[in-house]
Amino acid sequence: GKSRPTEKGEVTAAAVCASCKVPAHGHKTLELALAWDMPGVHFGSKEKLHLRRYTRFFGSEGNAAPALSHYALTHYEEWERKIEAWQNPILENSQLPSWYKSALFNELYFLTDGGTVWMEVPPDCCAEDLQGPAGTGLSQLLPVLREYGRFAYLEGQEYRMYNTYDVHFYASFALIMLWPKLQISLQYDIAVAVVNEDVQPRQYLMCGQTTQVKMKNVVPHDIGDPGDEPWQRVNAYLMHDTADWKDLNLKFVLQVYRDYYLTRDSLYLRDMWPVCQAVMESELKFDTDNDGLIENGGFADQTYDAWVVHGASAYCGGLWLAAVCMMCKMAEVLRDTEVRQKYLDILNKGKEAFERMLWNGKYYNYDSSGSDTSSSIMSDQCAGQWFLGACGLDQGEFEVFPKSHVLSALRTIFEKNVLSFAGGTMGALNGMRPDGVPDTSSVQSNEVWIGVVYSLAATMIQEGMVEEGFRTAEGCYRTVWERLGMAFQTPEAYREKKVFRSLAYMRPLSIWSMQLALERRAGQAPAPAQPLQGPTHP
Repeated sequence: GKSRPTEKGEVTAAAVCASCKVPAHGHKTLELALAWDMPGVHFGSKEKLHLRRYTRFFGSEGNAAPALSHYALTHYEEWERKIEAWQNPILENSQLPSWYKSALFNELYFLTDGGTVWMEVPPDCCAEDLQGPAGTGLSQLLPVLREYGRFAYLEGQEYRMYNTYDVHFYASFALIMLWPKLQISLQYDIAVAVVNEDVQPRQYLMCGQTTQVKMKNVVPHDIGDPGDEPWQRVNAYLMHDTADWKDLNLKFVLQVYRDYYLTRDSLYLRDMWPVCQAVMESELKFDTDNDGLIENGGFADQTYDAWVVHGASAYCGGLWLAAVCMMCKMAEVLRDTEVRQKYLDILNKGKEAFERMLWNGKYYNYDSSGSDTSSSIMSDQCAGQWFLGACGLDQGEFEVFPKSHVLSALRTIFEKNVLSFAGGTMGALNGMRPDGVPDTSSVQSNEVWIGVVYSLAATMIQEGMVEEGFRTAEGCYRTVWERLGMAFQTPEAYREKKVFRSLAYMRPLSIWSMQLALERRAGQAPAPAQPLQGPTHP
């Protein structure tokens, strides 16, 4: 019935009572559904009213709670059956350890609890409204966003930026494997941001320099601040000018091909191809000596945003070569022979430079600077190989990093960063010195990043080091979910004693890349992508 709204400070409560007769030795079930209807969202700027996805089915009047409750009561048994059908093949697999089953499904909490919004695009919206002043030429932008809406989740509950892209790179496996259309939609939003710019000036905290908020043809750091107007104004991050970051553009290219490989959505690939070419052209300026390998800029210019890098580096250099390889593969699929040859030439030069400048006989050095810490063992040095392996591009003509070098690097990481840290019980330390002492040159080199550890474990599994991969990841699960009592609020980072950082964080969703690696080993991987029929590249 009708009731008046509560006054400010007024406390109210409600009770629900149901009764039934229970026969002797019998049982009855009472069902209770709790629903709340908050259809509209204003972000901090209050410029626009956004409607949540469910309003498509239940209306936006704010009176749908009874209908939502009714729908839940009439469908929950079907939902439970479908959840069990999804989870049981993993839960009943006796080859998998129990902690892994818990981690795999329970880390998904963040997809709903991460300040998540899933919005409808207004029905009267046109492509021009979505693509910004620059125009995009994305043929599927409007159909995809109309059908699947816009999806955004925070980097973390303490780091309040939506779809932080350098971190989503790791977390995106959960979306592409479980809700692939949401990943595709998110990628379209990033592509729109790539081709547009924001010329407003901004002073950055770490360097003090003032530049424009968003440069054209570079990937944004994030899609915006919930305290402002996400999608409308991107790049809420204030620490560095991320137009000079070396990993963001590469992570877009890597995700585009990974998404295509797992979905075979050729319309998506054709739409994203010109955007991939644009961001790679922007990236090429970081190859200052034309040796086929990009150089870092002498500041923390990547996702490790407090860990300085000089010159060629294992992390960004490896991501670069993986992205160049995927450009070759996408060009092959789209039958773009000119672009394929261009990137093949770069790849051949870059592979030689990478090995010459960074390989030390056991692993890839952190960077080529020759500084006191350039020989540190980075747990994330095989990030490029991780994505290549996830896409079946890690052997034969597409072998970018020599298999023997990858295995040697992973064994070194396991020996030094895992087993030599906290007795092998807390995952992998980000940076370790060759003598088995933590790299304390940066706050981040001396941390464990849970999402990075899960991706490292996936890489180990891809390379046949299954036992080592599980042991590495188990240390993080036991630490977070058992010893620290941080279940359902997995932090970005912790140290060996007393310190953790950024509770409830996006990156640990990368555990789903472990599942992909396991499925691939079990022969469930997609077939290699073949050239598309029909017209050649756009």
